[in-house]
Amino acid sequence: MLSRGTSARPVMGIALNLGSLLVLVSMAGVVKSVTSHVPTGQAVFARAFFSLPFILAWIAMQGPLMDGLRMRRPKLHLLRGLVGSVTLGMNFVALSLLPLPEVTTISFAAPVLTLVFAVVLLGEKVRLFRWTAVAMGLMGVMIVVWPRLTLTGDADAMLRFGALMALGSACCAALVKIILRNMVATETTPSIVFWFSVTASLLALGTLPFGWVIPSGQVLALLVLTGALGGVGQLMMTASYRFADASALAPFWYVQLFFASFIGYVFFGEVPTGPMIAGAALVIASGLLILWRESQLGKQPPERQPMA
Repeated sequence: MLSRGTSARPVMGIALNLGSLLVLVSMAGVVKSVTSHVPTGQAVFARAFFSLPFILAWIAMQGPLMDGLRMRRPKLHLLRGLVGSVTLGMNFVALSLLPLPEVTTISFAAPVLTLVFAVVLLGEKVRLFRWTAVAMGLMGVMIVVWPRLTLTGDADAMLRFGALMALGSACCAALVKIILRNMVATETTPSIVFWFSVTASLLALGTLPFGWVIPSGQVLALLVLTGALGGVGQLMMTASYRFADASALAPFWYVQLFFASFIGYVFFGEVPTGPMIAGAALVIASGLLILWRESQLGKQPPERQPMA
């Protein structure tokens, strides 16, 4: 993602960003519905494959198609595709087992975990303030998932599994962000988006021998819609950074919880629980604190070096 918009139209950027979040949460709702009819691998394939026409059209609009598809570090593209595909798979499993708002809340752990991975994998220095925010965010996540982890009995085993899948998806999403930090130095956004969809399609296609089904016309339409919404949402998100700074758009990430709560209530009869609301408040507060602190650090001038 670009760190700074290329056009000073922040209202347009915010509108595109909010629109993309609504589209992506709607996609999650479609996934939740369709995974009761098809295996997860088949749903992941649909999400990746049916988004390709939209991505190719967008790349062609940016300039020469081959320039947008050129990759300089194929191994990083493959790694990003592998980890991203696992992220999608775990998220789709969680959506099939848990309420949509709950999965959305747990996914908010990704920015917090990204900071942890940055310290472990990249050697970044983090001081007490941001470690406190990380602890707050992880505590909020545990408040959300703890009721699932402490359930007993065979009937509750799937809920526990769903909570673990949601946590695993958040961890993988954080790892993807670390990989992208290395990729953006040499790779273009179009090539990153395109080759991820190609890699995810091929990997998901490998699950074909493990129980794909022939979908009905309605289910097939939902599968195509999954890819279309995913592709359009991804492109809208990318476009939003052309009009506004990333720092201005980041706080709006958490608005998707309201979208998820509305869709979950209207279409699935899901009502947010007390622990989920309390945990979400902590996770969102933690994320906003980290964003604020990083913005403050970004404003500080570099230390003066002694003259030779």
